[in-house]
Amino acid sequence: MKNIENEIKTDSIIFTHGDSDGICSGAIAKSAYPEAHVYFTSPVNLLKKLDFVKKFTNIIICDIAIDERTHEQLYRRLDELAMDCNLVYIDHHPLPHMRWDAEWFYHDLSSCASELTYRVLEDSLSRDMRRIAIYGAIGDFCDDTSLITDWSQDWDKRNLYFQAGTLIQSIFYVGRNYDFKRYLIEPLSNDTIPSMIPDLLDFAKDASELEEKLRIYVKAHVKKLKNIAYIMNANGYMSKSAIYASSYGGREVGVSAEYRERKHAYDISIRSRGFADVNRVVRAVTKRLGGTGGGHSVAAGARVPADSFDEFLHEFDKAIGRAGIEDIGDE
Repeated sequence: MKNIENEIKTDSIIFTHGDSDGICSGAIAKSAYPEAHVYFTSPVNLLKKLDFVKKFTNIIICDIAIDERTHEQLYRRLDELAMDCNLVYIDHHPLPHMRWDAEWFYHDLSSCASELTYRVLEDSLSRDMRRIAIYGAIGDFCDDTSLITDWSQDWDKRNLYFQAGTLIQSIFYVGRNYDFKRYLIEPLSNDTIPSMIPDLLDFAKDASELEEKLRIYVKAHVKKLKNIAYIMNANGYMSKSAIYASSYGGREVGVSAEYRERKHAYDISIRSRGFADVNRVVRAVTKRLGGTGGGHSVAAGARVPADSFDEFLHEFDKAIGRAGIEDIGDE
């Protein structure tokens, strides 16, 4: 990344997330800026990447949550860049306590990033790119907004879900293969349906077979605390493992954790059925334990030091119980 401006022969760059909503957001942005290079990054790495960005005319950022630890420095850096370029930052994750009200920042908690990216860049897009936004919405469990519901009426809904499923399962299958994800952006930016993109149907089939094995594994090995159910080292598809942990553990919140030897830490995926705001809870618990965490009210992720993992599980379990009671009391 240090020589990014020398390596990339374009004056436009798109930073986006590597999940289905981020890929669809990136494809929509690339449709508006066809010459742009797409770079995948994360909340904890965005500020570092931006330190090496100086001479781009257009900088588009999609679906990258704001890291609570560095949000003040990130805001200052973005404001500096906005003085000399066209900066567009599009996101739908909960914000840190600091208010972000810059003209270059577009934020909406009620929709996925793909829908919001289409709305922000609509004047530069084909109307048919709404279909890519629908794929992203399905992948991010945000397909019940008024706009997505309205747009979906322009296509056969059954085929929409087949195409979205093909794309989403393929993205799970390739994991951290960002070269392949970057390859996906180009056809999607031209509204090519996923089933026509080489390899995707085979990848989706293989991913679905692996998911079925995973479901059976979680069913047999899930563990339960008072308010959460969790699965350890299921080795694949962490968000899906968390869903199945909740289901087979009979708890409102499911947790999937995998040990990362190189970092001596656990990566964690959390899914809730709406009992409590897991974003708020995981931010508070991980901060006390020297980790990081955040996401959405019903879907979040975290990383905690390995030595603190057991404490995390029990503190998170207790905090979910307290938060659920508070949220019910607010209704």
